[in-house]
Amino acid sequence: MKNKKHIYRKLFTSTFYLSAFTFGGGFVIIPLMKKKFVDDLQWIKEDEMLNLAAIAQSSPGAVAVNAAILLGYRVAGILGALVTILGTILPPIITLTIISFFYAAFRDNIVVNSVLKGMQAGIAAVIADVVLNLGDNVLKEKDIVFAIIMVGAFVATFFLGINVIYIILVCGFIGAAKMLLQIRKIQKEGDSQ
Repeated sequence: MKNKKHIYRKLFTSTFYLSAFTFGGGFVIIPLMKKKFVDDLQWIKEDEMLNLAAIAQSSPGAVAVNAAILLGYRVAGILGALVTILGTILPPIITLTIISFFYAAFRDNIVVNSVLKGMQAGIAAVIADVVLNLGDNVLKEKDIVFAIIMVGAFVATFFLGINVIYIILVCGFIGAAKMLLQIRKIQKEGDSQ
């Protein structure tokens, strides 16, 4: 029981800390979660983290909260998911509550606006890093279908302006079809032996 309490406490403090210092949206928290839970704590593997990130992105809601839910559930079940939800949503709630009291002063402050612009540049770099790491992991699998999906999704989003929901659905369908074809191939090979 003591070990479970330690895990819940670590889940809460880690997600609270990550959420408190994550600016710029849910994609920024993914590399931080990877560093904490894959590299430092070694509670999950890198490919699991990538899968959780993909599911979190394709699920409705905030990516950071979705990723925290999946991570918490993977590490410590339903209670772990509840703990990570709490740890992830408390910092923004506290921050927004404080900012709402001082909104008028913040709105027109040149220093605050400059800080936010600087943070936007840093966030863009972090998101670019996530994209490059995820893309590199897809290419490391040396599967031409996944490489084509990745390039096609980029073209569809960036150049054609197709809604992300459609892209995710099509990519999911292609991935499922590929898996079904692989299963049938394995079954045919098993039948022929």
